[in-house]
Amino acid sequence: MSANNIELELNHLKEAVAMALDYAAKLGTGAAEVAISKQQGLSVSTRLKEVETVEFNKDGALGITLFRDGCKGSSSTSDLSPEAIRQAVKAADDIARYTSADPCNGLADKALMATEFPELDLFHPWELTPAELTELAVRAETAALDADPRIKNSDGASANAHTGIKVYGNSHGFLHGYCSSRYSLSCVLIGEEDNGDMQRDYDYSVSRRFGELWAPELVGQKAAAKTLSRLGARKITTGKLPVLFAPEVATGLIGHLIGAISGSSLYRKSSFLQDSIHTQIFPEWFSIKEQPHLQAGLASAAYDAEGVATRERDIIQAGVLETYLLTAYSARKLGLTDTGHAGGIYNWTLSDSGMDFDELVRQMGTGLIVTEVMGQGVNSVTGDYSRGAAGFYVENGEILYPVEEITIAGNLKDMYRNIQAVSCDRDLRSSIRTGGILLGEMKIAGN
Repeated sequence: MSANNIELELNHLKEAVAMALDYAAKLGTGAAEVAISKQQGLSVSTRLKEVETVEFNKDGALGITLFRDGCKGSSSTSDLSPEAIRQAVKAADDIARYTSADPCNGLADKALMATEFPELDLFHPWELTPAELTELAVRAETAALDADPRIKNSDGASANAHTGIKVYGNSHGFLHGYCSSRYSLSCVLIGEEDNGDMQRDYDYSVSRRFGELWAPELVGQKAAAKTLSRLGARKITTGKLPVLFAPEVATGLIGHLIGAISGSSLYRKSSFLQDSIHTQIFPEWFSIKEQPHLQAGLASAAYDAEGVATRERDIIQAGVLETYLLTAYSARKLGLTDTGHAGGIYNWTLSDSGMDFDELVRQMGTGLIVTEVMGQGVNSVTGDYSRGAAGFYVENGEILYPVEEITIAGNLKDMYRNIQAVSCDRDLRSSIRTGGILLGEMKIAGN
């Protein structure tokens, strides 16, 4: 999607949303909201420096939700002709007439709608051909395969370029849209020792701007280094040890917090943090700040999926849970105020302890670095945590050898309270921006 026609396309989608809302009003519905998400992109994957797939995607649809006396009906259409839009609106209205009423249904409050739309620098179109993306993937694989004779095979490299438009409108008079771009490059490798021991690992780069991706050679070399470091992995003795989650795994640890404080989990009473608002669940030095308006942020937005204005807020301050994550529906169910989290979170940044990852390794002394977790062993109701893991055994602040086929276990409430430090070298490649997280102790099941 080029910069030349993006404005024209954006206006066309706004007109389609306005048309749907106008027709819904003529049907006499109580309220309506309409959203369009349209994406266009190119993906190329290679394996052993040969092209495997070239995929071009162009998709999108208009979705409409109508509310009539507490009843809700939804429908969608990928055809944006006036007649198709009218049919979709009529279908949603017909559905609403047959659904059960729920007093919590409805649009987000009008007073919460975004009225200011800061420029967030999310859209950086860059015309790329399949040949250019192929070259990037091949360069990444070449650098990886040339890094060491023990890199015996590749599970492939992938280069992707995508642009998109989102438009949202509702019967409060809200109508706005914006464009975004996203580029990524990844490489997955297989290493093998002479004794037949094999390991697999990967690395990747992602950015709103194509020019800010890591060089393909760096992606390949990083993937190779991570793969080689895992060769010769072994189990360790069952016991209790300090655990240092690598940044890319630490994001998942904090991800469990998102589910626990989301409105849908709370009103269903299926959260281990039920009734925990304004209570201390982390150490006093620990904080999480949400920053929805970061320039070019991977999770930046001026408003949520219901048009509610996003704002900078403290999720955790001095270890205390300051807010739940609520949509219009969940806020009404809980008798609270909508926090503008329909559709997810916005650039969470964790506080740090002023030390980098290597310094945390030395501080840990003897323990376990976790670089990968496997399985779904997390109970969202009790907080019980038990997952397969791989990583490195550390003694006297030095990595001794890689570890595999172990299980780490604990309870998330205890784990959160027992965070000892967070490294300052944050991984910025996701919506959770954190360094490594050091826990005082976890149960380790091995030999």
